[in-house]
Amino acid sequence: MNSGTLTLGALGSGVLLGLFIGEHAAALDIVADIYIRLLQMTVLPFIVISTIAGIGRLDSVQARLLARSIGTIVPLLWTVALAMVLLFPLVLPSRVSASFFSSSLVAPPAALDLVALYVPANPFHSLANAVVPAVVLFSVVMGAALIGVPDKGRLVEILDVARATVSRAATFVMWLMPVGLFAIAAQVAGTLNLQQLSELQAYVVGYAVLSLVLGLLILPLIVSSLTGIPRLALLRAYRDPVLTAFVASDLFVVLPLIGERTRALLQQHGMGRFQSAPDVIIPASFNLPHSGKLLSLTFLTFAGWYTDTAISYDRYPALMGTGVLTMFGSVNLAIPFLLDLFRVPADTFQLFIATGVINGRFGSLVAAVHTAAVALLATWLLAGALRLRAAQFLRIAVGSVVLIALAVGGSRLFVTWLGAGEYRGAEAVMNLELLTAPVTPRDQPRLASNQAVAGESPALGRIRQSRMLRVGYVPDSLPFAYVNARGALVGFDIDMAHQLAAELGVSVSFVSLPSLPLDQRTCECDLIMSGVPVTTDRAAALLMSTSYLDETVAMVVDDASRGRFTTWAEIRDWRHLRIGVPDVPYFVDFVRRSLPNAEVVTFRSAAAMFSPGHTRVDALALTAERGSSWTLLHPQLSVVVPEPAGVKVPLAYVISGHDTGLASLINTWIDLKRKDGTIQALYDYWILGRSAMPKPRRWSIAGDVLHWID
Repeated sequence: MNSGTLTLGALGSGVLLGLFIGEHAAALDIVADIYIRLLQMTVLPFIVISTIAGIGRLDSVQARLLARSIGTIVPLLWTVALAMVLLFPLVLPSRVSASFFSSSLVAPPAALDLVALYVPANPFHSLANAVVPAVVLFSVVMGAALIGVPDKGRLVEILDVARATVSRAATFVMWLMPVGLFAIAAQVAGTLNLQQLSELQAYVVGYAVLSLVLGLLILPLIVSSLTGIPRLALLRAYRDPVLTAFVASDLFVVLPLIGERTRALLQQHGMGRFQSAPDVIIPASFNLPHSGKLLSLTFLTFAGWYTDTAISYDRYPALMGTGVLTMFGSVNLAIPFLLDLFRVPADTFQLFIATGVINGRFGSLVAAVHTAAVALLATWLLAGALRLRAAQFLRIAVGSVVLIALAVGGSRLFVTWLGAGEYRGAEAVMNLELLTAPVTPRDQPRLASNQAVAGESPALGRIRQSRMLRVGYVPDSLPFAYVNARGALVGFDIDMAHQLAAELGVSVSFVSLPSLPLDQRTCECDLIMSGVPVTTDRAAALLMSTSYLDETVAMVVDDASRGRFTTWAEIRDWRHLRIGVPDVPYFVDFVRRSLPNAEVVTFRSAAAMFSPGHTRVDALALTAERGSSWTLLHPQLSVVVPEPAGVKVPLAYVISGHDTGLASLINTWIDLKRKDGTIQALYDYWILGRSAMPKPRRWSIAGDVLHWID
C-alpha cells in the first residue's frame, strides 16, 4: 500500500472509530500529542543545518545570482500570498459573539519585542525556546559567512551528512504518520459537536478555494503578464508536477520535474542559453517559504474567529512579518509559535493537524506553482527580458478582482449555509442553575433552637428562632443575582447564600430591593448579597463584611467603537463623550476625575441601560466581570478594559443593623469558603462560565445505535 493510500486509510479509520465510540476517543489524545511532539522534534535542527549548508555551499557568483533574482521575485510572490491571507477573514461569516469574563481582558497585552524575536543574542536560548525567527536569522548569517571560507568543502560535506541524518530521523517519524493521524482523526471526530464541525468546515472550504484561486489563477496570470507565456500554456506545461504534488501532498518529489518543464519552456521561448539557471534557482528557493506555507497563516485568523479571540487588524502587519520568517522552518513548529505569540488558544493546533490532511494537498499544489513561477520569473529577470505588459496586466487585474470576489463571496455563502457561527451566548448565561442545592424542611437544622445563647448577636438569635436566613438582593445584578430563563433566582451570591443557609442549618428567603439602602434599618433582611461594591460612603454608613471578590473597572461599548476605548488617554481626547455611570457618588467622582471632558449620565439599574429605549450613551462604566455577562445577552456590545488597567473594585456583603456578631461570623465564613475552594469554584462557574453550557453527550454508534456503552 503506498503512503498516500495508507494515510487516507488511517484518516478514514480514525474518523470511523471516533463516530463509533464517541467521547471515549478522547483517550487517544495522548497518542496525538506524542505524534505532534515527534513531528516538531527534528525541525529546528533541520532548519539550522540545511540553511547553513544550502547557503554556505554557494560561491560568490551563485550567491549574487540568487540575491538578485530570488531576492526580487520571491518577495513579490510573498506579497501576493499574504494578500490572499488578508482576504481569508472575508470567507468567514459574520459571527455574533460574546463570551464570559476572561482574565485576558485585564492582562496587559504582551509586548512584541521585535529585536528579541528576530536578533538572537544567544542562539542557544533561541533554539531551546523555539524562537523560530531568531533561529532562521542565525542560520542565514552563518551560511552567508561560510560562502567566503576557503576549504569549506569538508565542512559542507559534514553538514550534508548531518542534514541527511536529521532527515532520516524525520523519516522515521513520518512512518508513524498513519498512527498519529488515526489518533487525531478519532479524537476530533469523537469529541467535536456539530456546530464545531461546521465551523471547521469553514476553514477547509476557505483554504481550498483561496489555494485554487492563487495557484491556478493569480500566480499563472502574474507569470504570463511578465513573461508573455500564455496562462493556459503554463498550466499545460506544469500540469503533471502540479497534480503530482497535489496527490502526493509533497513538493520535494516534483522538484526535478518542475526543473525539466522549466528548461523546456525556456527553450521554446528563445531562452536556451539560460537553461542552467533553474538548476540553481529551484533548489535555493526550496529553502525559502513558498506561497502554500504562507497560506497556512489563514489558520491564525480562523483560530481567532473559532475561539472568539480574534486577532485585531492592527496586529496583522506583525502577523504577516513574523509569519514569513517563521515559515522558513516547519509549519508544524511555526503555527504553535504564532498561536502563543498572538494569544490564540494553543490547543487549536490539533485542528490544524487534522485539517492538514486535506489542506496540505492544496498547499502542495500552490507550492508547485510558486516554485515554477520563481524559476521562470527569476530566469527572465537574469536575461533582462522581464517586461510588464500594461494592457494585459490591467485585463488580468480586473479579471482577477472579479474572480476573487466571486470565489470569496461564494465561499462565504456556502460556509454560512453550513451553519457556522450560530450564537448561543444568551442561552448559556440564562440557563445557568445553582450549584448548591437549596435547604429543604427535611434537613436537620443546627442553629434552629428556641434556647437563648449567652452573648449571642440579635441577628443570630433571630435567625435561630425563625429558622430562616433573610437575604436581600438587587434584581438584575448579573452575574451575582438575577432570574434565569426558568424563572429561578440564581447567581454567584445566590449560590453563596444557599451555601451559608445550608451550613447554618436553616432555610433561606430572598428579599428583592429596588436599590441598595444606605440605612440598613429600613431593610427587613439579615444580609444583602448581590455583588455590592465597597465604597467610602458605603463603608461609612453600613457595616460591610470583608471583601470576597475583586472586580476590574471597564467600559461596555458598541463592537464598532471598541478601538476608541483602548486607553484612558484616547477616551479623554474624545469630544462630546457621554458615559453611563452607576448612581454611586464614589464611581461618579472616579469617572469625572478620569474623564473630565465627558458628560456623565447616572443610572440606578444596568438592566434599564440595556433596554431598547434607554438614554443614549457612548459607553457604560461597569466592571469587566459583570459587563461580560451583559454582553452575552447583548452581543452587539463589547467589554474593554482601558490601559493602564488595574483599577479594582472590592465586593462585600452588607450586614444587618451593624450587628458585629453576625459580621464576625460572615467574615470567618468567607475566609473558610476562600480556603476550601468554594469561592473559586463559583467564580469559575458564574464569572468565567466554565461548564456554563451543558455539553450534550456526543452521539456515537456504539452508544446510541448498538447501546454497548454509556
